[in-house]
Amino acid sequence: MTAIQSPTRAAHDGGAATPGDQGPNQGSYRLRFGSWWWAAPAVALMLALIYVTTATGAFYAFTDWTGIGDFNFVGLDNFAKIFRTSELTGALVNTLILAFGFLIFTNIFGLLFALALNRTLKSRFVLRTLLFMPVVIAPIAVSYVWKFIFAFNGPLNQTLGAVGLKSWQHDWLGDPHFALWCVLVVMVWQSVGFTMVIYLAGLATVPVELEEAAVLDGAGTFTRFRRIIVPMIQPSIAIATTLMLIQGLRVFDQVLALTAGGPAGSTQTLGTEVYQHSFVFNNFGFGASLALVLSVLILIFTVIQQYATRDRL
Repeated sequence: MTAIQSPTRAAHDGGAATPGDQGPNQGSYRLRFGSWWWAAPAVALMLALIYVTTATGAFYAFTDWTGIGDFNFVGLDNFAKIFRTSELTGALVNTLILAFGFLIFTNIFGLLFALALNRTLKSRFVLRTLLFMPVVIAPIAVSYVWKFIFAFNGPLNQTLGAVGLKSWQHDWLGDPHFALWCVLVVMVWQSVGFTMVIYLAGLATVPVELEEAAVLDGAGTFTRFRRIIVPMIQPSIAIATTLMLIQGLRVFDQVLALTAGGPAGSTQTLGTEVYQHSFVFNNFGFGASLALVLSVLILIFTVIQQYATRDRL
């Protein structure tokens, strides 16, 4: 060690640093700790608006509060009532049907549209815009437009009659066997453009040279899709499935505008049940228990989905 060698260098070389010297670990720790201060206001706001309000709602889920005045603790009675009432278990089943149907169809059609509009089609930019336009429209507005389309004297039945398919005409939203699927159609139609954009972003990372090399090696379209494209867009698949699952589980606007939960409760979901019990029947305690069940469902399925795709993110 030379006479002008720094104490820090001496410490690295096995020498003893002086007591007043500050090691690199302590300095980097202070830097990392200080870099979090800029996020403190956003974290505090998130805690206050999301986690505190969620905890408060979870607290009222164990009471019989009506929204005004005092309340009594009822323990698990609200939750027992949920699973004892056929209407509410039906709403749970409808929620799961809509959520997983929405998850499957938005991802299938979104991926197909992304593959079709990825590179070669000249009008792909216009078509991408047209497919994405429903995403930016309010769900309530889209639902009212589709309510007019599904009406008994609406464009859908008129078109079926014009092409000689009068036997296919139905009161689509008034038939318990078709109403839930009509809601699913509206949900998928509005959100498929969003998943298309996610998959387009993933397809942009697939090298053209790799696909061209596969073609030269004799790989067919399906082989290239399965062996090259799918492995390389796995992060997009994970993101799209997570977002669509969460959105499907908390469906509310489309059901309220199209059917309001009818006919005969065939389209009731947990979201509409929360609204009705809380704001129509003024049973806030029971509505909070329904909301807590929905939140737990979203958490469970999201954790499962994230675990299944943990290597793809």
